[in-house]
Amino acid sequence: MRDRARAWLAQDPDPETRTELEELLERADAGDSAASDDLSDRFSQRLAFGTAGLRGELGAGSNRMNRVLVTQAAAGLAAFLLEHAGDDAPAVVIGYDGRRNSAVFATDSAEIFAGAGLRAILLPRMLPTPVLAFAVRHLGASAGVMVTASHNPPRDNGYKVYLGGADDGAQIVPPVDAAIAAHIQQVADSVPATALPRSVGYEIAPERVVDAYVAATATVAPAPAGASDLTWVYTAMHGVGWETLARILETAGYPAPTPVLAQIEPDGAFPTVSFPNPEEPGAMDLAYATARGLGEGSGAGAELIIANDPDADRLAVAVPDASEESGWRRLSGNQVGLLLGWRAARAWAERAGERESPEGVQGDGAPAASLACSLVSSPALEAIADHYGLGFHSTLTGFKWISRAPGVIYGFEEALGYLVNPETVRDKDGISAAIALLEMATAARAEGRTLDHLLREFGDTFGFFESDQISMRVEDVSIIARIMAALRAQHPSELAGVAVETVDDLLEGVDGFPPGDVLRLWLADGSRVIVRPSGTEPKLKVYLDVRGGSAEDARARIHALTDSSRELIARL
Repeated sequence: MRDRARAWLAQDPDPETRTELEELLERADAGDSAASDDLSDRFSQRLAFGTAGLRGELGAGSNRMNRVLVTQAAAGLAAFLLEHAGDDAPAVVIGYDGRRNSAVFATDSAEIFAGAGLRAILLPRMLPTPVLAFAVRHLGASAGVMVTASHNPPRDNGYKVYLGGADDGAQIVPPVDAAIAAHIQQVADSVPATALPRSVGYEIAPERVVDAYVAATATVAPAPAGASDLTWVYTAMHGVGWETLARILETAGYPAPTPVLAQIEPDGAFPTVSFPNPEEPGAMDLAYATARGLGEGSGAGAELIIANDPDADRLAVAVPDASEESGWRRLSGNQVGLLLGWRAARAWAERAGERESPEGVQGDGAPAASLACSLVSSPALEAIADHYGLGFHSTLTGFKWISRAPGVIYGFEEALGYLVNPETVRDKDGISAAIALLEMATAARAEGRTLDHLLREFGDTFGFFESDQISMRVEDVSIIARIMAALRAQHPSELAGVAVETVDDLLEGVDGFPPGDVLRLWLADGSRVIVRPSGTEPKLKVYLDVRGGSAEDARARIHALTDSSRELIARL
């Protein structure tokens, strides 16, 4: 490990990680066992490049995110693109958020791409991930790279890859990920990072690229009548969403929110949150406090809270709730996803009613337009699709799959991700989703209703669905592998007193899904339990869904199923 570390030092251009590693080597040479263990963790393996690109903790070593690893990744991606290029040099767009080293990694990538003979286009400043996904299609680029770790802890960063052309700016999927990874490994094995050709001949994307995203997103949901006096709160969670969202709000005609000032500007240290993820406990506490402050004295109080994650590809929504200690309740990703799916289906039906030949139907009568969600998201989306005569697709987790669903007009994932304008952005987009949600809330408000009223109407229209999730964070990821192995070795015979009738192991390939580390349990009453490791964090996730005869029945059944599932996981 010490030899590997010294070889790494010889090619590391970053003085910060060089100093970090030199000090660690000195401690290890002096017999510090903790330092030796740290070296082993950093150099016993390489941070894997997969369908999520790269994501990991910042630091020196092959198992960390750093300039050496990013340089090798950029060179490997360049080699892959050149291998599949025609006569014209491939173009690559590079974006970055406000995390530590994001701008450095993006500039390194641009120099490596340009040095390899590609047309490299760096976005003009830190911007949301959806802007990068948009720019790939808007500029007709062969690929895009976004430097971000999204909602991961502050110590992390990442490297997401998108493809243009026939992929329409979607994230990579197999076998492309393996092909790129092979090129990256070849670079790492054969050329020191310091010897890779670089060039400062990259371009800075013109501001009109951002202008085009703003214009396209504002048309997703122009403000309806009565929007001007909406009172709401917004947090960017120390990320890059606010500048772009503010421009779109003005263009679309929505009133400016009251911002959570402590979280509105980009700050890679994320000083007010341990995990900058709106799903995490405590992450929205400052937003709740800001909203409560609006209601003090003679203030009317906030009607709505909207939050983006740090790279603004996710959206969280909270509504007033006197039964909660904070006075606010965050809607689940399924609840928001179903409301937006209902909006998309209703809009499609209205447009279809204005046409002689509905575009949602193929020549054989099968639906061409469809709704899509990941297999762990609420099955209620299929009920919406059936109601409106739309197709429906269930995919593996991740928008790399959802965005590729045939004929998709809307897609979502329960982890706060929503695809509301696939014609322009083939990825989750927390900004366009915020605009669509504001339209729904404002239109309901004009009728004297709230989002809670819409959720109750949803149950009356499509059925009473309830969902829940168990998320278990671990320090040792082998714990997750052990639990998955134990479940495969012996499935539970019942949960919450209801027999488990069928178990699908997606490692074996089920229902046309590509193989994945997912177990799906079907209960005799139609309830569903899905267990899988998180693809981006050291977590085991359990997803629970029921359908009841009434709202009360559904709530009682989901509570019982959640309790029983917690007991099961605790025993393993």
